[in-house]
Amino acid sequence: MAKPVLLEEKFESKELNSLLQWRYEPKKWFIDTASSQLVLVTDPETDFWQKTHYGFENDNGHFLYTKTDKNFRMTTKVKALPNAKYDHAGLMIRHSKNTWVKTSLEYITTSLSKLGAVVTNQGYSDWSTQYVKDKEIDLYFRISRIASNCYIDFSWDGEEWMQMRIAHLDIPDDVPISAGLFACSPQGKDQSVRFDFLTIEELSSDPKEAYL
Repeated sequence: MAKPVLLEEKFESKELNSLLQWRYEPKKWFIDTASSQLVLVTDPETDFWQKTHYGFENDNGHFLYTKTDKNFRMTTKVKALPNAKYDHAGLMIRHSKNTWVKTSLEYITTSLSKLGAVVTNQGYSDWSTQYVKDKEIDLYFRISRIASNCYIDFSWDGEEWMQMRIAHLDIPDDVPISAGLFACSPQGKDQSVRFDFLTIEELSSDPKEAYL
């Protein structure tokens, strides 16, 4: 049975879906209707990170999101063309500055890049990673939220999904949270990013739904 769709944005119109809004809107972005992609260029020194290891707090990344209090699965396809170390873009769910999750491929200029997820609870971020060889590749990401748990997966082709993380979020089960696309350039600027779509489907409260 098809799951109810909360949002389906295919970037086929010059106007964004009315359910979407920017938090820290990039200075340069547009919808390329010829390729049906959202295109953005990152502003300087933008990031999402809280306290752990580095000691700094940064909460100014570009975030295009909608709000929902439902259980959901969110999916996208993204290609980032990085310029500087730690450039990254992908999916994010967010309750507050102190509670959020993001998943992406982070560009490392002198070695393999890092595919992974950052989970932030009580104002402290952690970063789980795995190495990949390529930097300019198309990747699919999805995050499922069921109550106060989230499930993070990636795919090379949009068909076969591989688990990266299961995590708990310090939020009540039924509160609205923000969900959408993000991009950051912590140490540089002008990373070019293309998103093919953003789909959010409603899930039930059954954890098995995260993998159906």
